[in-house]
Amino acid sequence: MEYQPPADPATDPPVGPVVDPTPRPIPARIPHRGCAVTLEPLHVRHAAELWQAAQTDRSGAGWAYLGYGPFGDAAAMRAHVAAFAAQHDPMAWAVRPHLSGTADGWLTLMEIHPSQAHIELGHIWFSPRMQRTRAATEAMFLLMRHAMDDLGYRRLTWKCNALNAPSRRAAARLGFTYEGTLRAHLQVKGRRRDTAWFSILEEEWPSRRAAIEAWLDDANWDSDGRPRASLRQTG
Repeated sequence: MEYQPPADPATDPPVGPVVDPTPRPIPARIPHRGCAVTLEPLHVRHAAELWQAAQTDRSGAGWAYLGYGPFGDAAAMRAHVAAFAAQHDPMAWAVRPHLSGTADGWLTLMEIHPSQAHIELGHIWFSPRMQRTRAATEAMFLLMRHAMDDLGYRRLTWKCNALNAPSRRAAARLGFTYEGTLRAHLQVKGRRRDTAWFSILEEEWPSRRAAIEAWLDDANWDSDGRPRASLRQTG
């Protein structure tokens, strides 16, 4: 093999790999249906059911790391849902588990950057009765799959308050890679927020998708509705 002298960084600086610069589509306000849950574009008509779902969180702990809530009454919840549903970034969906048949939470695609092929899963609020269920995992997966497979985004991110241990565990369980923490990044409800950042890249997505699909598969669930293997085990 012919000798190749090392590159001179002064005249041949290192650059990143070539990527497809085509802007990705903006998500559409459409429903997504899975085996255990349906995502419906958030609308003010969901407000009454969401208010009832919120009443199961008597301590209000589920709102601790969000920039809004808990809401003092049904009218306040309705006003928030109406304003939230009118936004395009974040774009929100109500989550309707098939088991309950009622809207039990919401989640969004946000930080939508079509020209950079970057998008984020966030603003996740699930009522206590929906947390840590098959429906909760599938709800997140439906939007992850939509962003990466249907729309072709290159980078999917997740961020949370660095003190939010359940959110950090959820990110790891879904296959996101921890990238670092931005210190004193925001103030939320008058308190300093350090923000932990996570991502899944397009080349990582097939293995993450396969692991979640295996966990959600009917074969992984016993007659009592419990998973036979954890999501980490199937990955």
